[in-house]
Amino acid sequence: MSTKRVLAIDLGASGGKAFVGVFNDKKFEMEEIYRFEHEGVSFHTPGKDGKLIERTYWNDISIYSHIIESLSEYRRKVGKKIDSIGIDTWGADGLFISESGEQLGKFYCYRDHRLDNMIDALKQKIDAEQLYKQTGIVFQPFNLSSQLLWAAENRPDLFASGNKFLPTPSLFYHYLGADHKVDSTWASVTQLAEAGKLKWSKDVLNALGIPEHIFPEIVKPGSQIGSLSKPLANMLRLNRARLTAVASHDTASAFAAAPVAKQSEAMIISSGTWALVGKLVAKPITSPDALAANLSNEGGIGNTRLLTNCMGGWLVHELRRVWRIADGKDMDWPEIYKLAEEAPAFKAFIDPDDSSFYNPSNMEEAMSEFCNKPGQKMPEARGGILRMVYESLALKYRHISEMASKMSGQETKVLHIVGGGSRNELLNQFAANALGVPVLAGPVEATAVGNIMVQALGLGIIKSMRGAMPMIKQAFPINEYQPGEINKWNTAYAQFKKIISK
Repeated sequence: MSTKRVLAIDLGASGGKAFVGVFNDKKFEMEEIYRFEHEGVSFHTPGKDGKLIERTYWNDISIYSHIIESLSEYRRKVGKKIDSIGIDTWGADGLFISESGEQLGKFYCYRDHRLDNMIDALKQKIDAEQLYKQTGIVFQPFNLSSQLLWAAENRPDLFASGNKFLPTPSLFYHYLGADHKVDSTWASVTQLAEAGKLKWSKDVLNALGIPEHIFPEIVKPGSQIGSLSKPLANMLRLNRARLTAVASHDTASAFAAAPVAKQSEAMIISSGTWALVGKLVAKPITSPDALAANLSNEGGIGNTRLLTNCMGGWLVHELRRVWRIADGKDMDWPEIYKLAEEAPAFKAFIDPDDSSFYNPSNMEEAMSEFCNKPGQKMPEARGGILRMVYESLALKYRHISEMASKMSGQETKVLHIVGGGSRNELLNQFAANALGVPVLAGPVEATAVGNIMVQALGLGIIKSMRGAMPMIKQAFPINEYQPGEINKWNTAYAQFKKIISK
């Protein structure tokens, strides 16, 4: 096989990275060539009644400029020929464009407060069980269903004939010259597509008053959706590279990179700002019991990801932000882990997914208020607070694992943790202890690995995603953690369940 080189653009909610994947004689190597930070930008503007309204937007032009810089870095460090380019992103948001290509409205961030009450509005339009049976997705304030219902009620002009809505990955592919298409993994998380199918749900769209004409076509991961535009290729001195629709929902890419030996026995966590906790199953499970268990059916690559969004690293990120304001400097991560490890165990618990932690002005105060309600007392020292968070996350992983196992009939015998959070040795060990199963941690850059492997699938380098597993295991270290202190963690879990049920 001649050498093939692909470029993965991995856009997360707090930053982006670019990786080169090189395939040569069934050998695989990956190298990071560029990274950048970005975040939602908040404004306080007067509303109709004069009260200040907080709005949060993404800076798509800045993100695009970093994508261009990634391509420039590729040209400088690697060469002028790219066989394929793939983009994955977080699983929400998007932007309207007119028939002539002009941007319409704002590129809202999913944490924008206009969505605070949209779940209730959604439930008034369509029965919850009907919506779940159609789409397989549970209610989340950031779902595209909520965002577009808000637009239907507040900006119906955006739905005019000829206008298109480009989901986040489609938007950045569009900037590079792609056709208006979106892959099935990203479409599946919108709560607007039929579960397990490559089509938008007419019943759901009609109920919400959203016209189907605004949406791009849904395609399978690995499909070609265009080529790098001629002006960009000329400017960057690159070839007109194939644009491949990867598993554009970053979690789908990350799950695809987990080196799973036996699908039916594995639990997978994509650990980052969010922790996406779930199992791979053959087809969507859309029963009322699965809805009650708060399990979403997100599209995979030839499978379904039965999972729950858990708040994840966001909790500590926001504590760190609060303490930075107090101290005038950031706590470094080794200090955070050391303080948590040395603190007394099981002093208090939180439900990581309580709505009060979604976007508070002060995370430490929000946690203190949560602890007070069921009669707990939050630890006073920072180490105790951090340990409480990490223990609660590990116990929540167990809770989700039990629900997913019950719905799927697949017992968890091994836990794979992939993504940036897989470097957290303390949480990895806590997870092994809480679930009572071995934890296999890595790859760290799982999303980029999955992105690259779907491009390899599209190029015919591999025949299926199973063919990627030997290359992934050869290229990346996987760290193993064995469970310990089982009885103590079982006792803690019983206490934790009482707290989250109140």
